[in-house]
Order: sequence, then C-alpha cells, then structure tokens
Amino acid sequence: MKTGIENSGMSYDRLCRIDDHIAGNYIETGKLTGSLVAIYRKGRLAHVSTLGLMDRERDKPVQWDTIYRIFSMTKPVTSTALMMLFEKGLLQLDDPVHRYIPPFKKLQVYVSGMDGSFETRPPERSMTIKDLLSHQSGFTYDFLKENEIDSAYSARGIGGRNQKDLKSMIDSLSEIPLLFSPGDKWNYSVSTDVCGYLVELISGQSLDTFFYENIFEPLGMVDTGFYVPPTEIHRFSANYLYNLNGSPKLLDDPQRSNFTKPPTFLSGGGGLVSTAADYLAFCRMILGGGELNQKRILARKTIELMSANHLTGGVDLAEVASGRWSETSYQGIGFGLGFSVVKDPSMTLVPGSSGELAWGGMASTAFWIDPLEDMAVVFMTQLVPSGTYNIRRELRTLVYSAIED
Repeated sequence: MKTGIENSGMSYDRLCRIDDHIAGNYIETGKLTGSLVAIYRKGRLAHVSTLGLMDRERDKPVQWDTIYRIFSMTKPVTSTALMMLFEKGLLQLDDPVHRYIPPFKKLQVYVSGMDGSFETRPPERSMTIKDLLSHQSGFTYDFLKENEIDSAYSARGIGGRNQKDLKSMIDSLSEIPLLFSPGDKWNYSVSTDVCGYLVELISGQSLDTFFYENIFEPLGMVDTGFYVPPTEIHRFSANYLYNLNGSPKLLDDPQRSNFTKPPTFLSGGGGLVSTAADYLAFCRMILGGGELNQKRILARKTIELMSANHLTGGVDLAEVASGRWSETSYQGIGFGLGFSVVKDPSMTLVPGSSGELAWGGMASTAFWIDPLEDMAVVFMTQLVPSGTYNIRRELRTLVYSAIED
C-alpha cells in the first residue's frame, strides 16, 4: 500500500479500509489472485495498493507496472480517437454510417427466424456515428448468447481476436440483420470496433499507429498497445476464469498468450493491454478537460459533449437496455460517447456524482472519473467474467467513504 493523502482531501484510515476489504474478502479467500487500486484526487496520487499475485503459477506479486488485459476499457480510447477526427471536421455525429461503409445502407432489422432464413424489416432510420459511439446501433456481441443474431455473430467469429482484420468484420456485419432499429434501444456490441474501422478509414492510418501517435505518445502511455512486446512479458499478468468449485482456473498464461504477438485484428472494442499508470494518465486527461501535462488531446467542449447522456429521449439504461450487462448498474445511468454517465446518483444506490464517467472490462477491470470530486479511480485485476463478484460497487463505496473534503 502507498498512500499520499496530503492535500488530497481523503482520510488515511479510511483509505486503508480499501486494502483491508480486498485482502480479507477476495485475496485471502482465493476469489481473486491479485488486484491493484489507484486513486487520483485533487492533482495528486492519493492512494495505490498492490495486493496478491499477478501470476499465481509463478508466484509473482502484483506490481505498480504490471500489464493487464483491459478488454472493454479500450472503448473509451477508441471513442476518443474518433472524436479527435470529429474535431478536425472530418465527420459529424449525425452522419449516416453508410456514408463511410456503403454496404451498411442495406442493413435490415431482425424480425424472426434463424441464421440463413431471417425475416427482416427496414430500419426506421439510418444508423449514425452517434449510434455507434453510444451503443444504440442495433449491433450486438456473439458472447451475449441471448438471441439468433448473437448466434449468427458467433458462427462467423465476429469481433474475436482471431478474426482476420477489421475489414473482414465489416464484411460479416453487412450480412446480418440488426437487432433493432438504430436509436430505439441500447445494446452492448461491436459498435466500437466499427468506430475503430472508421478511425482507420478516415485517418488513413492503422488503428495502432493512430493510437500511438495521437494518444499514447502524447500522454506517456508507454505500456499500452495491442500486444505485450517480448521484453515486457515478465510484467504481464495471468488471466483467470471463475471456478464455482474452487480457486480461479488459469485462463490465459502470460508466457503463451495471444497477447504476446501483434494481432491482425485491431479491436477498438477490446484489444488493448495497459498498466494502471497508463490508464490513469488517460483518465486524468479526460478529468482535465482533454489535456494532461500541457498536451491537449481533445477540447474541453468536446469532453463535455462526450460526457452528456446521449440515450434517445434522455432516459437511463433501465428504460432502453436490451439484455443485461455487468459493467454498470442500469438505474440512474445514461450513456455518453464512449462511457456510461451517471444521471441520478440516488437511483444507482451507491455513492457518486452526477456526470461521473465510467466503464469496465471483461476481466473485471474498471475505472471511473468524477469531475465534481476532481477524482479518477482505476481498478485492475484479471478474472473472467466481469461481474462475478460485487467488488466494483463495493470499491466505489469504500473510495467515496474516504473523502473528507
């Protein structure tokens, strides 16, 4: 544990509760092999805790520079990249996506039937770039396994790391109906992978190159990318799978992981690895209105636009979400352009602030950014699936309980 509470307005004793809670309820019980919590408030790193093991099989402890699979915490990075192009006047949020991807103009909406014999209808309107950024596109994910469209994605391997490339994903998506008419509902999906494809198409650069030159290098995110280079594999965490009958099972050995070699499919929805320090730098940029260490990534007004609730009619996820997703509760939560957004803290039933931005990843990682409290929090661990335990909501309560002024 490292706590630098001076002038952060947080209680030392209450910050220590965070470590005690995670260690006693998750690490020592074997529910998690290891974890890292980083809290930034009022311009300083207020608290860091590294608990347990990053690699149980090799008895390697969690370190500040441990590298993690952040999966869907990639999405805000991709959304930021697309909004950088928006700031240059190269696209508009209400642009129909088929302006850039012509085959999408023929997309229909699912009515009934199975793959190969779908009954469809025309959408009420065209899909827009805003629909992609806010997950109101009508796309889905294969692993949700809730309907025939999910199954069709699975059959084609849409969105998987082993997919050939972004263009092949676009080709496959063009053949499958949408789950709903764009703007009608919210559904977690490959929408952000499509955003990544648009970044490549509009910028003329590969997604990894665009990320590096325009986000990672300016922010000093030296350990973030689509794979772990050979010289850094010793810092790469193992990934574990929840086991109902005992301690987590090893899911992805860091020495043999697919993340140790460059992928051909650059997933803007879930392909990055990163460290707590790197991702905290990204969060601090958002918290700073688009700027960090005199390097401006986005304008303050663009951050404000991204931070607004873009769900149709200004509703919360409880009213429009199709299916259930573990990265956030639904009551009192809206969705912006790349993040969930707190509309009403009282409805979430956990402490927080209106306008707070957040998301998480499949291996139980999470972050949130609270402009009203001048605070950003990053939580790292590696346990699939996310939402197995309630630790992310518990962490919110523990962190906010430590605020004194």
